[in-house]
Amino acid sequence: MAVHPHPAASHPLGRRGRLELDEVLAALIVDGHLDADDAKRVRVGARAGRSAVELHPLVVLANAKLPNARDPGKPLSLEVLTQWLADRAELPYLKIDPMKIDVAAVTQAVSHAYAQRHRILPVQAGGGEVVFATAEPFERRWLADLSQMLRREIKLVVANPLDVNRYLLEFYGVQRSIQLAKDAKGDDAAAAILNFEQLIELGKTGELGADDRHVVHIVDWLLQYAFEQRASDIHLEPRREAGQMRFRIDGVMHKVFELPPPVMTAVTARIKILGRMDVAEKRRPQDGRIKTRSAGGREVELRLSTMPTAFGEKVVMRIFDPDIVVKQFAQLGFAPNEEALWRAMVERPHGIVLVTGPTGSGKTTTLYSTLKHLARPELNVCTVEDPIEMVSPEFNQMQVQASIDLDFATGVRTLLRQDPDIIMVGEIRDLETAQMAMQASLTGHLVLSTLHTNDAPSAVTRLLDLGVPHYLIQSTLTGVVAQRLVRTLCPHCKTEADTDLDGWRVLTHGFDVPPPARMFAPVGCLECRNTGFLGRTGVYEMMPLSPRLRGMLGAQLDLGAFSTAALAEGMRPLKVSAAAQVARGVTTVGEVLGVLPPSE
Repeated sequence: MAVHPHPAASHPLGRRGRLELDEVLAALIVDGHLDADDAKRVRVGARAGRSAVELHPLVVLANAKLPNARDPGKPLSLEVLTQWLADRAELPYLKIDPMKIDVAAVTQAVSHAYAQRHRILPVQAGGGEVVFATAEPFERRWLADLSQMLRREIKLVVANPLDVNRYLLEFYGVQRSIQLAKDAKGDDAAAAILNFEQLIELGKTGELGADDRHVVHIVDWLLQYAFEQRASDIHLEPRREAGQMRFRIDGVMHKVFELPPPVMTAVTARIKILGRMDVAEKRRPQDGRIKTRSAGGREVELRLSTMPTAFGEKVVMRIFDPDIVVKQFAQLGFAPNEEALWRAMVERPHGIVLVTGPTGSGKTTTLYSTLKHLARPELNVCTVEDPIEMVSPEFNQMQVQASIDLDFATGVRTLLRQDPDIIMVGEIRDLETAQMAMQASLTGHLVLSTLHTNDAPSAVTRLLDLGVPHYLIQSTLTGVVAQRLVRTLCPHCKTEADTDLDGWRVLTHGFDVPPPARMFAPVGCLECRNTGFLGRTGVYEMMPLSPRLRGMLGAQLDLGAFSTAALAEGMRPLKVSAAAQVARGVTTVGEVLGVLPPSE
């Protein structure tokens, strides 16, 4: 992103190369961002704490949390100051996004020692040029020598000093660990196997040798990096030439890194050890679990799944944030009327409530948040899951174990002997599980479960297809909720846009929903990493079973007539619910149509 010189850039900066606090303060006063009294307080505080010597001047100013005299709405944060500095230096400003940097390529440009000495970070290398990020844009004595040495054009961008220092350590540290791990394992398969056998033995005793500390470093960095990037899943995918590391963020996959095959295998082995899985078994899928902490000290759980592929084991780690189960219904995306309907369904003493939708549509989050809402000391809340998504102290949770014939049906049968009040069944997959769940509701328990159907009315036909008698459905089913997740517009940068009438007509086809007076479009900023979207929210289709709908249930159900009746009873379909989110400025028509095809 190019910037233009500041019109008031009359005060010289960097006269001696490196920035000095006094000259930065003077320049900010000249440009009208700072008043003299605030500048004086910063000088006194810096000298008392010696921070002017130890820290970059911009960091000292950012830590002071000063108001911006020129633009009161934008206080002098580190990013605002960095943008100002880039403007002053007539250089582009860059917010470093490590997911858009080819770490393997940029770390080959210059050595870590050289980059550290001059406080420069290579961020792009290729096409005859190398781009360096710096927080010292007036310190350029190294430029001519390096350009001659690299024989490539060098371009400078300005980035905040904390990011430059941090990623200098991370990029070179991780790349060095990868290279050392590769060298330690070698390309010879027999040598690699031998080293992994040693790794297994050391892992079992809890004593990883010195040669394996690089693999430990890579895995630790991977997990912390995923937490910072708000990833919901980490994918490690082995390939013939280089293994791929990808994150799923807000439902979209992003390529993060490439690892040499021997290092990918070592990282997989390390993760399997952490997840208490059988490291030697690589021919069959396995499941595991890791409990760790984020850099901020919050406890985070990861669910592991491995799958044998043509080039080795693929690992997927699902990250569970403990905060998701304490969300209020409004935070999940429920509109006020939807929350009232949902509460009416789940706050009954008995009956079955089903949540439907494809994999990754947020069903688990809805159920966990609901159970958390319902769980009280006087109630016994039990779950049977495959696998247990997130361990919670308020629930009694049972894991399905197919190897010992502990399936969902057996689990529900066991729970019925455990004096439960509320039962959550992870998924109804077969007739026996469905019948046991309905038996539980008939005997006075509230049962929550999930089904894989596209909409709410289809859940009834799915139960009938499984072989559940229609009279059992009539007497037990309280209601069905279908749901999807859509990305939400970043509140920091979304902008008002013209109403997309064509997209609106496609979205609301078949329903008379007037278009909103305005819509919003994604832009992209630092907060959302230039995607324009930040987080996801649910859209819901609520179908409480009214007496009229119960009366229509029969062995030969006409789904079309049933759906029409449900709409007449007030059911708002998924696309109408999503259209309401668009009208509120929460998301966009394009995002919704990507999740909900026009036929739904």
